[in-house]
Amino acid sequence: MAEREVRYCMTADGVRIAYCAEGEGPALMVCPITAFESFSLNYLMPELEDFYREIGAGRTLVYYDMRGTGLSERRIEDFSLEAVVSDVSAVADAAGLDRFAIWSPGLSGPKAIKYAAQNPDRLCALIVYGTFARALDAYSRAAIQAFAALALSDWELFCRTIADLGAARVEAGDAPLRAANQAAQSADGQTIARWIRQNEALDVTPYLAEISVRTLVVHRIAHSIFPIALGQALAAGIPGARLVTPPGAMAGYMWGDVKAITDAINVFLDEDPETRALTAAPPAALVSDSAFRTAVFTDVVENTALLRRIGDEAWRAVMREHEGIVRAALKEHGGTEISTSGDGFFASFGSSVRALQCAVEMQRAFARRNETAEHPVEVRIGLNAGEPIEEGREVLGTAVTLAARIMSQAGAGEVLVSDVVRQLVAGKGFLFADRGEFVAKGFEEPVRVYEVRWRE
Repeated sequence: MAEREVRYCMTADGVRIAYCAEGEGPALMVCPITAFESFSLNYLMPELEDFYREIGAGRTLVYYDMRGTGLSERRIEDFSLEAVVSDVSAVADAAGLDRFAIWSPGLSGPKAIKYAAQNPDRLCALIVYGTFARALDAYSRAAIQAFAALALSDWELFCRTIADLGAARVEAGDAPLRAANQAAQSADGQTIARWIRQNEALDVTPYLAEISVRTLVVHRIAHSIFPIALGQALAAGIPGARLVTPPGAMAGYMWGDVKAITDAINVFLDEDPETRALTAAPPAALVSDSAFRTAVFTDVVENTALLRRIGDEAWRAVMREHEGIVRAALKEHGGTEISTSGDGFFASFGSSVRALQCAVEMQRAFARRNETAEHPVEVRIGLNAGEPIEEGREVLGTAVTLAARIMSQAGAGEVLVSDVVRQLVAGKGFLFADRGEFVAKGFEEPVRVYEVRWRE
């Protein structure tokens, strides 16, 4: 991903706010969750980038950092509701947004609610996730005061506690640790304690009935921080609002069953042409006359160990190089990027020959890089071909699943293919070594795979 171009604007009370805009199409403003989502640090959370990529297709995403946090002006005294709403107004004016939609998750929900009530001619849609109208309905006064005290006394522990709550206290790998790291770098304990204390009595209930823009309330049924009743109250209080209750308990919208949330957002927004540019033709790989596709999966070997060894900043720099190599090869060989998990890609090809040429070029490019790189990157790749199911931009089905399973059998620097792919590229100059059979998870019959000898 290219580095974001940061711009600044000034609020009515003279605070400098950092913002950026990326993509093309109607605008969707992303409201940050106070200190926990500085757009300048989103690279620490690849799943967060993936989430915004899903809801940002065909749209211009406008990010900003709340006053006192991220790249915006620090050492701010006023965190009242009126003040943080003025952040939204300043960014909308500076970015030249005549009409736009708002995505406002978690603790950012109340300010978006007030802005929507006061600016009906400016908004075309409001989407809130896992939020509330009244702070004391979400937390007791004692709990609010305890959070403020913890932020002051131990900022890192505060960030880790919030991240763990967002992950529903379940095993989520290193995701909560990375989320805590992002939050810790986005603000400081004094700032957040001040924000918490100034908003202890926050209540936007009177604004609910004044909202006239189309509104979607998304609230996970077992949300680990805010009970579903709070989302139900919002939907009941906003005229015409819709309520979607995806399964799961994770408060972090970028974790768990993310597709249920991104699908709900896109379906809701796509009902109004004003909220997405839908006239562009879909990628060529998805409109081919033939339904036969070759699926390619890539994965960085021992990525987590690399992250722990070299640290966040160096790791992200390495991942940017990795992404550049993969995407350059896809572009050169006519592949379509379907999705990415940050350290891996899923791509689709209309030709098995081009797919395998792309995989070989990726491995050779990484080998050339690793000859002089301080931090080598080893990638494994798996290919399979078949007739998958295509739903919009998604490519699904048995052929795709098997490609992912084959990739998981590959070692560092290897390209493994199914026998189907080997036969499709016969006579095209590729060398193969029989790696035998394995029983893929979810499949009854053994699968024979072949290693591609790509080294010159």
